[in-house]
Amino acid sequence: MSEITWGLWKLLLEGVWITVQLTIFSSALAAVVALVVGLARAHRLWIVRFISGAYFEIFRGTSALILMFWIFFVLPLGFGWQLVPMWAATLALGLTYGAYGSEVVRGAVQAVAPAQREAGIALSFTPAQQLRKIILPQAWPEMIPPFNNLLIELLKGTALVSIMGVADIAFGASLVRNATGESAPVYTVILLMYFVLAFVLTRGMRVLERQAKAGIGQRPEKTRGVARKLGVSRQNAVSASAGGES
Repeated sequence: MSEITWGLWKLLLEGVWITVQLTIFSSALAAVVALVVGLARAHRLWIVRFISGAYFEIFRGTSALILMFWIFFVLPLGFGWQLVPMWAATLALGLTYGAYGSEVVRGAVQAVAPAQREAGIALSFTPAQQLRKIILPQAWPEMIPPFNNLLIELLKGTALVSIMGVADIAFGASLVRNATGESAPVYTVILLMYFVLAFVLTRGMRVLERQAKAGIGQRPEKTRGVARKLGVSRQNAVSASAGGES
């Protein structure tokens, strides 16, 4: 591998760090937006539900790529200042995936049993105390699996920023391919890179889910996949044999 080629591959590796930063910043913004909008959509006041619902519908139906372009090229015309492509992309991804996440928050909060809310009222908790001490601790474990899916989608969505010249994995791969003329190894490598990043995120979210369930007294499942199926099959076989003997 020549020095020039190695330098381009090094650029591709540096793009991994850009992708990680984009994912971290965008997911942090998306988490805040999802929590605020999701709770607002479950609010008792209709005007709050209307405004948050309008936000949800607008950003759910808007292309993240077009929103990036709008923030980067159109927004400066009205305000006289321009975000750098990195932060324009972070804002677009955070607002878009925050809208998706708000539906997860709303569904999980409304799924909490009404008896739990009544218990908070009986204890003279304020609405804020009910939310903090009763509702969110029970809703949080139910949010994590769909949030994991959204986080993986956001990770893959960061590839859109390469169109704006942000030196992420996809942008680095384009440079390497143009310089070497090799498509198969380049795109195979970035496929593996995205898979590794997604796998690490999934493992981390699984740990977070177990801790959240343990926090509300739920025991984590120890048997998964094939082991669980074998256990169910064995139980069915025992039941069938018992029924035949009777």
